[in-house]
Amino acid sequence: MATDSWALAVDEQEAAAESLSNLHLKEEKTKPDANGAVVKTSTNAEKTDEEEKEDRAAQSLLNKLIRSNLVDNTNQVEVLQRDPNSPLYSVKSFEELRLPQNLIAQSQSGTGKTAAFVLAMLSQVEPANRYPQCLCLSPTYELALQTGKVIEQMGKFYPELKLAYAVRGNKLERGQKVSEHIVIGTPGTVLDWCSKLKFIDPKKIKVFVLDEADVMIATQGHQDQSIRIQRMLPRNCQMLLFSATFEDSVWKFAQKVVPDPNIIKLKREEETLDTIKQYYVLCNNRDEKFQALCNLYGAITIAQAMIFCHTRKTASWLAAELSKEGHQVALLSGEMMVEQRAAVIERFREGKEKVLVTTNVCARGIDVEQVSVVINFDLPVDKDGNPDNETYLHRIGRTGRFGKRGLAVNMVDSKHSMNILNRIQEHFNKKIERLDTDDLDEIEKIAN
Repeated sequence: MATDSWALAVDEQEAAAESLSNLHLKEEKTKPDANGAVVKTSTNAEKTDEEEKEDRAAQSLLNKLIRSNLVDNTNQVEVLQRDPNSPLYSVKSFEELRLPQNLIAQSQSGTGKTAAFVLAMLSQVEPANRYPQCLCLSPTYELALQTGKVIEQMGKFYPELKLAYAVRGNKLERGQKVSEHIVIGTPGTVLDWCSKLKFIDPKKIKVFVLDEADVMIATQGHQDQSIRIQRMLPRNCQMLLFSATFEDSVWKFAQKVVPDPNIIKLKREEETLDTIKQYYVLCNNRDEKFQALCNLYGAITIAQAMIFCHTRKTASWLAAELSKEGHQVALLSGEMMVEQRAAVIERFREGKEKVLVTTNVCARGIDVEQVSVVINFDLPVDKDGNPDNETYLHRIGRTGRFGKRGLAVNMVDSKHSMNILNRIQEHFNKKIERLDTDDLDEIEKIAN
């Protein structure tokens, strides 16, 4: 079948760029147990904490790869003073701030957090001193490399500056001392370099940065390792913690790592449903949902569309069917390497493909101005089968951006999915109108 060969081609493309051990393409996947034996697990099983961690780190890396400029955020910066006499309360100049000071900062991806702490590190380095003076922790090897690139770019007019990576695989001779001024690495390796191997003298560190705190605490062991590293540092060391989100768990962790901090929060841009027209289409099965989709495309002009599916299998099938109908289709799923996903998103952003079929992997973080329609081929549900209202908001929020009016169409194919839709309606207190996709006049009306 053409559908199968098309999906097979996608599989081969993915497999060529990523080792089989990291792929989840089959109904069953293999996973080594504590003893190294291979255990089969179902792809439908609830995700483990480890898998959740990988997703979160991958999403953060993806955001760094696809953002070429800063997010335009009109929200106010919220400053939480550590005491009523905080210098942030009434200062008129940088000099009055009496920098450096400890800081906890939270803002969404793309707002310049990395540039902020790199600048703080560069400003404190004394190049004549050939030992580590700044230490930066990242949750993964890939994220450490991304931060390293920013340090190299921002420090390119600082030729004496040297950077070292404390990551797994970067082995030094025993008894050796690190002479680079800035060390960036993952908590486990940095802890070894500071304590067991003594490559770094932690008492000489002037600036300590903990980046991606929300990703860090989702990784088993990283939280404890980070706290142990922090306790080795001198009392006058400047502590800086950055996070894209600020759940209670992140806040508790931040308080352990950063004593007596100033706190700066930049609220997320609030996504709203006010500029989005929402409809639902009643269908009996998957084929009827596809036919409704074709009718929609046949009746109105759609610049670019994002179509969300619940499973990778459905996404592959739908992308193949749309491709057979002559549409320029891109397929995005969590089994692809982060670099592959970034390339697919970039092509879609450039308009090389007009339809992006995806699973939940890119429900957030992708701003494409030309997206005029979002279609929930499957409604978003959590692991217990309840409506995932936050994901619904993020999904259809793709289309109501940049001050434009958007269109969201939800496919309903069972009593259960109708119940999910009703609960989503109730949650947002926004009526979702029924749309008959067999009535061309009715479809044309929604486009105006």
